[in-house]
Amino acid sequence: MDFGLVLQTDPPASKVISLMKRAERNGFTYGWTFDSAVLWQEPFVIYSQILANTSKLKVGPMVTNPGTRTWEVTASTFATLNDMFGNRTVCGIGRGDSAMRVAGRTPNTLARISEAMKVIRALGSGQEADLGGTVIRFPWIKEDAELPVWMAAYGPKALKMTGEEADGFILQLADLYLTEYMVKAVKDAAVAAGRSADEVKICVAAPAYVTADDSPEALAHAREQCRWFGGMVGNHVADLVSKYGEHSAAVPDELTDYIKAREGYDYSHHGRADNPDTAFVPDEIVDRFCVIGPVEKHIEKLNALRELGVDQFAVYDMHDAQEATIDAYGSQVIPALTS
Repeated sequence: MDFGLVLQTDPPASKVISLMKRAERNGFTYGWTFDSAVLWQEPFVIYSQILANTSKLKVGPMVTNPGTRTWEVTASTFATLNDMFGNRTVCGIGRGDSAMRVAGRTPNTLARISEAMKVIRALGSGQEADLGGTVIRFPWIKEDAELPVWMAAYGPKALKMTGEEADGFILQLADLYLTEYMVKAVKDAAVAAGRSADEVKICVAAPAYVTADDSPEALAHAREQCRWFGGMVGNHVADLVSKYGEHSAAVPDELTDYIKAREGYDYSHHGRADNPDTAFVPDEIVDRFCVIGPVEKHIEKLNALRELGVDQFAVYDMHDAQEATIDAYGSQVIPALTS
């Protein structure tokens, strides 16, 4: 199993770079960041410094979207980084929740994501792409260029499209039941499209918080540090409920039931431990969606995820124990999952 670190690009950028360097020293192989131009600093600028200050770490957004940058600019940015540092980027892509809504726009359609993935992957890999009637190719790109595109998804249509078209699947929660359900949907779609089920890499991304023990006090603190995640996922779940209705056969109740008490969301607190809009998230959801507790609990849950076909666990590290989490994973969790 591979391990990734997920951060927001809060200033100073030097802190983001320092944490990514620490992650690589501890055995992490991927470095991901949010991509929301209004809320945080520009990630691609910071990627260049992360890549320059590490030797093997692969970087990318979790996730970018096809609405905030033109597709040839996105592809050129990735291709430039790969030319400079040797094919060490991954394009994570999705509808664009905070990035689009904070700017007063609607998240992108699946059809638009499908078109964008094809164009960005082709251009970033040195191939031609059609920009709506104009066929282009980067004349400066190297022959060995490659750019995998991984798609974030929850709903049935998005899961199907991920299996049919994407190089990887990003699932932003660590619930065992939902992971099994969604990984199966993606792999079944891949096979139905004539692909190998193993062609699609599986990345589960969720907060991880390592506690000294499993005392009620330690677990309560960990839950409060990670409760924001249920609120963030709840934005996507609310869109699914709006589209498919409550208790739809298309979407598991295990994903949708918990947002019944959700009243709204303020993106100024997006992805932060002190988010006041996440009080509706029950402890059960924090425990299911995140990975919290002593080291042995992390190893147990990650082993279970690996058995479900998960290739990478990406740690959302937005809480009050960033360095400690990276170090605990490096010294105890990662060795147990990679030996």
